[in-house]
Amino acid sequence: MQLFAQVIIDISHQRIDHPFTYRIPETLREKVRIGDVVQVPFGKGNSLRRAYVLHITDNADVSSDKIKEIHSVLSVRESDTASVVTGRQIALAAWMQEQYGSTMASALKCVVTGERRGKGKEEKEIVLLLSEEEAKEALSLYEKKHQVARARLIRELIEAPRQPYSIITSKLHIPPATLRALKEQGVIEVRSFSRLRDPVSFTGASYALKTLSAAQQSIVDHVIADFDAGISSTSLIHGITGSGKTEVYISIIGKIVERKKSAIMLIPEIALTYQTLLRFYARFGNRVSVVNSSLSEAEKRDQFERALKREIDVIIGPRSALFTPFPNIGAILIDEEHETSYKNEQMPKYHAREVTMQLAKMHGAVVVLGSATPSVTSFDRARSGEYKLYTLQERPTGGSLAKVRIADMRRELQDGNRAILSRALSERIADRLAKKEQVMLFLNRRGYAAFVSCRECGYVAKCPHCEVALSHHRKKGKDVLRCHYCGYETAMMKICPDCGSKYIAGFRAGTEQIETFLREAYPSAKILRMDADTTAKKGEYERILSSFAAEEADILVGTQMIVKGHDFPKVTLVGVLLADLSLYAGDYTGAEKTFDLLTQAAGRAGRGGQEGEVIIQTYQPENYAIVHAAEQDYEGFYEEEIEYRRLLLYPPASHMLSVQFFSRSEDACLTRAGEVRQILEEEKTFSDLILIGPAAAGIVKIKDTYRYALYLKDAKYDTLVQCRKLIEEKLPPASGKEVLMQYDFDPVYAF
Repeated sequence: MQLFAQVIIDISHQRIDHPFTYRIPETLREKVRIGDVVQVPFGKGNSLRRAYVLHITDNADVSSDKIKEIHSVLSVRESDTASVVTGRQIALAAWMQEQYGSTMASALKCVVTGERRGKGKEEKEIVLLLSEEEAKEALSLYEKKHQVARARLIRELIEAPRQPYSIITSKLHIPPATLRALKEQGVIEVRSFSRLRDPVSFTGASYALKTLSAAQQSIVDHVIADFDAGISSTSLIHGITGSGKTEVYISIIGKIVERKKSAIMLIPEIALTYQTLLRFYARFGNRVSVVNSSLSEAEKRDQFERALKREIDVIIGPRSALFTPFPNIGAILIDEEHETSYKNEQMPKYHAREVTMQLAKMHGAVVVLGSATPSVTSFDRARSGEYKLYTLQERPTGGSLAKVRIADMRRELQDGNRAILSRALSERIADRLAKKEQVMLFLNRRGYAAFVSCRECGYVAKCPHCEVALSHHRKKGKDVLRCHYCGYETAMMKICPDCGSKYIAGFRAGTEQIETFLREAYPSAKILRMDADTTAKKGEYERILSSFAAEEADILVGTQMIVKGHDFPKVTLVGVLLADLSLYAGDYTGAEKTFDLLTQAAGRAGRGGQEGEVIIQTYQPENYAIVHAAEQDYEGFYEEEIEYRRLLLYPPASHMLSVQFFSRSEDACLTRAGEVRQILEEEKTFSDLILIGPAAAGIVKIKDTYRYALYLKDAKYDTLVQCRKLIEEKLPPASGKEVLMQYDFDPVYAF
């Protein structure tokens, strides 16, 4: 019987986003399974392309003389369990393609771990082939002949007949020639084997089972009761900073593992700290692993393979860890669920929260979301009863939330203070340094300057490839201008190219400038800076945090990466500089992002036994996001923000679709956007649909590519999905300049 495979070609283009049929040759009949990554001849030139196997059948849907054969298999399913897992992954990819409008190839590449399966690290060991008596005779002979290296090796192998090759060569200093000679004599054997890499390097860590508070235990009990009852529920834990959410996560995961199920713990990459991981490793030992950007591709593949083989029960990581191929997931937990990093910026532009709930349904798993500042969308769903809402309003270790004070920088300027720091913050920094306490200063901006401009004519230095201002940086002692989007770099200007004026300079409010100011103002203080520049090298992120945790510095100044989930007991003062900057993010979530950042920053102070204080410097002290953040009043902020969303029909009050257009020709962008708008306007079934645009993106040009968007709003998500399908069905072929189109449902990033 002849078998055929339906495959999706790994090319993200709408015209070929459908299954193609290929014959499975006899030589591959036992190897090809659903979900495999294969190579197939494609197109007129029969060039070999990667493809994903979706279906296997004995019926071909096209004429047999037109069917080509699969060339080879790039991944092999070694068990039925692997095939079951991959079947679920393909179903999840199909759901994502439907929901987010990408090609199936893009969705599969995101979800299926086929070619990413681990092969392990090749290792070697030395094995003694002689009996103990024979080995002792050989040792005596080598000693008599003064063959020191051979005697040293045999002596060790008598104690332990199997030894790692690396230990023998590096620690015992046995030369390769000696090993070859003993191998030829039949004394030893060098054996090779494959070992899946384990990135967990914590040894001796112990976990003391903590007694949960009544509120914490109640959450655990309710979530596990849902699981035991077969209810795939979603729970939202709204807990203040330091309220013990991590202990709740660990307890829930522990009970899921006791029930022979696996768990996925999602944490934003920026919050994946040594402190957090150590608590999980100490509790679950070598049954837990991690996937993050610090791992090599080979190490990531090995973790997926370990999960598939049930060598681990728990995986911790950012958004991509969601696709770990566990055969039997029991719980998926998302910490800091409000973080925008859970939204994928590439096609398919999925949100991990939505994909999590779909994956949980497939496995019958429970979902737990947690945050001190839940996303407005999640809290709204909890308020409506779609999610179960739990609150944690106390810190189990005692202590209260830090006191927060707003410093009005407009008044500071009026009173003659032109410094970066308000007088209140300056005084309190000096006070903390005198008391040997630590300070954190948070600035939501990197670099030495936001932009460089001429005070004579108003000229602003911009990137020639992107419609953005260049930023002033110090590089190897020299002043340079750099584009944060494409990397373009040029020397700092001394004369304005427009008017010739010498009054051209930067608006200096970056982390480097803050650091320089602090060193001059507090010469005896030890200062660390943490931003995208200082953490560019591998390991620098952990080094800076470890140094600050070890109290090797008095002040830590940095961008938003310093306020994400860190726990430094000696920090009693947090200063927030330019707090209102994120209000101008250019999208409808600006107030939410500002409230989240300020609340998270405030949560870094007073986590030890001492009282904490926070000073928020702002030019808009009356803004509701800043007022509620200072009061640490989430519900007050939510009530105002949801009214704003309802008034303007923004998510979650309504749903929104951003149809995005990219082209090197601005006219081509606008023409294509106009065609899409016309298609939607002519369709009479979408009576409540609101169309906005086309409008230029916040940055209209990046890397010589123009960017425009058409925005659609409707109360029903399914209506927007139908709009996307209608566009794909009726849009005429592009003429002239090519235009790339992307879909972003309920966007969380400014475009």
